[in-house]
Amino acid sequence: MAQRAGAVIVPRWPGAIVIALVLLLTVGTLIAVLTRADTFGGLGSADRAAISFTLLQAVLSAAISVIAAIPVARALSRRRFRGRSILITLLGAPFILPVVVAVMGLLAVFGRNGLLNDALTMIGAGRVSIYGLAGVVLAHVFFNLPLAVRMILQGWQSIPAERFRLAAALDAPVFSLLERPMLRAVLPGAFASIFLICLTSFAVALILGGGPKATTVELAIYQAIRFDFALDRAAFLAAIQFAMSLVAAGIAWFLAVPDASGAGLDRMARRWDGASIFSRLSDGLAIVVAAAFLIVPLVLVVLRGIGGLGDVPVQIWPAIVRSVLVAVVSTSLTILAAVALSVRGGRGVVVASALPLAASSLVVGTGLFIMVQPILNPAKIALPVTAMMNALMALPFALRIMEPAVTKAERDFGRLSTSLGIVGWARVRMVILPRIRGSLGFAAGLAAALSMGDLGVIALFATSDQQTLPLLMYQLMGSYRTDAASGAALILLGLSLGAFWICDKWGRHGAEN
Repeated sequence: MAQRAGAVIVPRWPGAIVIALVLLLTVGTLIAVLTRADTFGGLGSADRAAISFTLLQAVLSAAISVIAAIPVARALSRRRFRGRSILITLLGAPFILPVVVAVMGLLAVFGRNGLLNDALTMIGAGRVSIYGLAGVVLAHVFFNLPLAVRMILQGWQSIPAERFRLAAALDAPVFSLLERPMLRAVLPGAFASIFLICLTSFAVALILGGGPKATTVELAIYQAIRFDFALDRAAFLAAIQFAMSLVAAGIAWFLAVPDASGAGLDRMARRWDGASIFSRLSDGLAIVVAAAFLIVPLVLVVLRGIGGLGDVPVQIWPAIVRSVLVAVVSTSLTILAAVALSVRGGRGVVVASALPLAASSLVVGTGLFIMVQPILNPAKIALPVTAMMNALMALPFALRIMEPAVTKAERDFGRLSTSLGIVGWARVRMVILPRIRGSLGFAAGLAAALSMGDLGVIALFATSDQQTLPLLMYQLMGSYRTDAASGAALILLGLSLGAFWICDKWGRHGAEN
């Protein structure tokens, strides 16, 4: 953020405090982990298997998500149909969907008593199992296919319409001249980003993995603390997880999607290459299959949840209250930190926003567990720590949403504000905040939805009387109370989507940016 000599244009010290806290919660907890991990080089066979499975499922999940997204993104880029914008918007729904809810939907389709196995039984074929490597990869593809589609679709839309017009006039091959260079630029960054997300996934492996051959590093950390209380082993695994995540985050950073197509006149591209019957059929099939894969599990969650509402236990009400309170605190912390960092700007902000992606919530939670365990019972601070971790994990996404809006507000009104003497907190209150309200509301909605459905640190710290709704739902699934779990899933889905809608609606209502 530009500074004028002799005047503080915007307050920078809140951003400095946030950067210090982020460093404490990531690097500081890693140091705490390393001090406890005094057995370097002592990887057992189970630890090596967890590392191998973690890398394998992340590679497979990222590769399948990216490869499957290519025909879907291509179809959406060259087809215009009624409801297209709604469908593209729905592609973002799995990202804010609670993991346990999504898994319930996938179990309704691919589980032992799901639609797929019922169909296979009717034709006399054997049943398939969703647990293990196949289930973990399937769930990750469900979450990350929409993200890959959006990233690749953005690459297609970056190709100027004039390039397609010129290719049509010259009867030149569109794929080799335009699409292949774009994909070569976009796909590595998309793969690296999804690989990082899958590398730090915990709840999916907790529910669908868990066996000796299907344990991720994060799940092994959880088991080492929760069941064995082997803090040395947990610390060693946490250090390995942080190192893997840091390398993946660095690769994703260097493989950021560039603009490989040059400038154009911002005209809507007309795709003459998609006029054939085969192209129309293949595009339609890609869109229908992707939509069914994403929408059918959610529909089944709603239908089965309605029938299970009467079976939910009475413990669900305090669990709902805890989830809402954690989400409110977490969202407030996220927005305050994102505003402070966006206003401050600078390279320190970039570093601070990238560190939470490398340090997963469970690794940070392990460090905090080690730090507080000699002083007090970690269960006593389960909810505050959960809110703080949810805020830390949501901060990079909120920054990506809000920082461009802050930059635009300063670019459009900064010089005028400085000439009028509007600086410091007055600048933030009168100039910046009113013009980033839309982005602020969207970021708050995303943070609230992610916090509402989180099943991470709370599973590590909480006792039976500190359950949040996702943790209670997971316990109901573990005790085979399927109807009650379905009812809880519907409530959790409604709370998450409701939180997102309320915050986003507030941001869009009367926004001046």
